[in-house]
This record gives sequence, C-alpha cells and structure tokens, in this order.
Amino acid sequence: MLTNRICKTTRQYSRSRIPEKDMEALQVIACDYCTVKNYIYRRYGGAGSLDKIYPGYTVQNEMTESGLRAALGLPSVYFYLAIFDALGDIKAQWTQVKEKIRAAAGRNENFGGADRRYLRFVLKVHVCFAAIIQGKEIKLPRKMKDTFDGLAGLVDRRRLDSYLKRQARKHLRRLCTEERNGFSISKKAYRYEKDGICIASKEPRKRIFIPLTDGNQYERQLFVKLYPQEQRLEIAVPLDVQIKSHMHYDNEVGISAGMFAMLTTDQGNVYGERLGELTMQYADWVQAQAKRHRENKESNPGRKKYYAQKQKRQAQMHCYINAELNRFFEEERPKTVYFPKLPGAGRAGAVRKHNLYAHMWQRGYIRRRLEQKCIEHSVALVEVYAKDISTICSQCGGFGKSVKGIFSCRECGYQGDAKENAARNAKNRGRDAQGRHEERTT
Repeated sequence: MLTNRICKTTRQYSRSRIPEKDMEALQVIACDYCTVKNYIYRRYGGAGSLDKIYPGYTVQNEMTESGLRAALGLPSVYFYLAIFDALGDIKAQWTQVKEKIRAAAGRNENFGGADRRYLRFVLKVHVCFAAIIQGKEIKLPRKMKDTFDGLAGLVDRRRLDSYLKRQARKHLRRLCTEERNGFSISKKAYRYEKDGICIASKEPRKRIFIPLTDGNQYERQLFVKLYPQEQRLEIAVPLDVQIKSHMHYDNEVGISAGMFAMLTTDQGNVYGERLGELTMQYADWVQAQAKRHRENKESNPGRKKYYAQKQKRQAQMHCYINAELNRFFEEERPKTVYFPKLPGAGRAGAVRKHNLYAHMWQRGYIRRRLEQKCIEHSVALVEVYAKDISTICSQCGGFGKSVKGIFSCRECGYQGDAKENAARNAKNRGRDAQGRHEERTT
C-alpha cells in the first residue's frame, strides 16, 4: 500500500567528456547566474528590503527594469531562476536571524512574560517585524491589530523595538557566493532527446547537447552542476516519490551507532563494519595532504586536485553507508527503530589523531540518511535519551563499564558486547517512553 509523497533527489550524469567549447559556454551561464545572485544579495539582502522579499514579485519587477539581464545577455529562463534562488537564500537568512533573536530573548533574564509574548508575536508576524526593523508604521488587519495593541500596552514597546533592531544588526550577515559551477534550469531551457539532453545557451536558438548515462526524461526544474576540470556535469532532479508501506515490516529494533561499526542492533547484528577502517583511511589521507600543503605552501600548489580527491573519497564513504542502511532495512524489517541521540563533535582532547578520526566520522550524514530512509519505508524513528546509555546494564538496570568493547555489569554480572547492550537500552527506553505517552493520552 502506498501513502503520501516525499521529495527525493535523483541524479543524472554526462556519459562522456564534454567538449571544451561546450563546457566554456555552460560556464559562462554559471558565471552570469552567480552575478545575478550576488546582485540580489547586495541590493535586497539588507533590512531596507525586508518588506519586498515576500513573496518576491516586487523584486522580480524591479529586476526586469534594472537592465541587468540585457547587460549580461542572459536568457530569461536563467535570469529569473537566479533571482528567486537568491531570494530563497535571503529568506532563509532572515528565518535564522529570527530564530537567534527568539533564543536570545528566551535567555534574557531582564524580560518578563509580557515582554516575551510581545517579541514572539512580532517575530511570528513578518509584516510587523519588517515595519519595526525599518522604522515604519505597522499596518495590520483589524483583528491582528487589536492583538498587537493589547500586547504592546503591557510592555515598554520602545525598549523592545530597540532590542529587536540591535539583535537584527548583530545576527544579519550579507550573503555572497563565489560558486560559479552550477545553475538552475527550467523546463523551457532544456529538451530531452535520445541518449541525452539539449540545454539552452546564451546564443539565440542554439542548444548544447550533452550525452547522458541513462535514458530517463523529466519535466521539472533541474540543477546543473559543472565539473570543468573533469569535463563533465551532473544534473540534480527533485522528484516527488510515494512512501512505501511494507506489511511485513513488523519488528521493533533498537540500534546503537558507532564510529567503527556503524550500527549494532539489540540482537547483535552489525551493519557497516568497515566504516571505522574507511574513516581512518580518510582521516590519514586528509592529514597527509595537509602536511604536504604546508610544506609546499610557498610554491602555491593550489587545492583543486585536493578538493576533487576529497569529494571522491567522501562519495565512496557515503555509498558504503547507504548500501549498509539498505541492507539494515531489508534484513531487520523494522516498523519502529529506537535510536539514541548521536553525540556532538565534542571538545579537543589530548590525543590529536583520535580527535581527527572523530571529526571525520560521518555521524550527521548517517543520521540524515537514516531519517530519510525511515520516511521512505514508513518506519517510525524514535530518538531516545542517550545519557548513560552505554554504562547501564540492559538486564538489571545497574551500572557497569565497558573495556575493549565488552560491557560488564557490577551488580548482576552480565557481560556482553557494549554496542549491543546500548542498543537494548535504546529499545527499552523507547518502549518505556511510548508506554508513558499512551497512558497520558488515554
């Protein structure tokens, strides 16, 4: 049975080396695309344009009249996508600013409950927030205006508005990009043909044909990523896919994540046993490259080859992680996965090499891919409280310790794999939390 839909990105790749002339034509589009985005960042990224970015048609009209498109000679199918791409970045930037202000206000001991309610209302209502930041009159619908007036009457509005302005200036960062190796492309700018895709160039009625490794064809906005050094490109295709619901997925599985063995289940099954080996190889390579670069820094060797190799090695690790996660779902058939919260990057310790290995651990990528695959397969992912999860016995609840991967309980004498014990604790905690939630709701 199929239910709901999610967005998933698939990719297409050029089949052979792209001719130098065609790659240069695509790079010109990417450079102009970057120029338009930086223009939008400079002109509309500040507080003075805050009332124009939603929904963005005012910016579109002003950019049409600016003459920038004619000056660049950039087709409209790229020009307007660059505008809304940059506007999306600006909106995301303002969202982050509001979240930081909200967090700072929550920590401020000088604010009372009425102060915080006023600030939350202003941060939630964009029109109100924009007017205060720009020092303009607040114009709201009558019902909303009554709510605002009621909140404002309980506080020192001048003091709180000044606080909002200071915090906005503190957290706002002007955006800029130097990424000149990619651009978005709408349906009007490309056409699929047999064994490839034709992409519109800056020259009128001329398209660039790129042979592809697959014959799939799509009708949606795409993103073209260029790799000039390798004379190839990659196309990112966002797809709406249906979520799968497996009737035979009926197991509850507790898991424990690790840097050396990626996942260990409460039954002792291990997935991603080579992750630690790959992580150490990657970390040693990065360290060796950094040392070589420092030794030859005066000759300015450049870093393009290094970044290409680094991306390739990361891609190999990610492929391995995804393959092992797929195997986990096929073999475990979970309906619920209990997962302890992964640790953060942590502080630097005494052993620098160990810190480097921990830094290279793909914990964030593993978490994101696990979440995505749980959504795709209609599997519930329950994050559990992770404190002391490795030092508590899953049999009796007493405290113990782990030595060389073996957990020993001081109270009941239980001994077993440390990661398996942690996975059992995750499962127990997840079940207990769900049971308490069901009791509260009944």
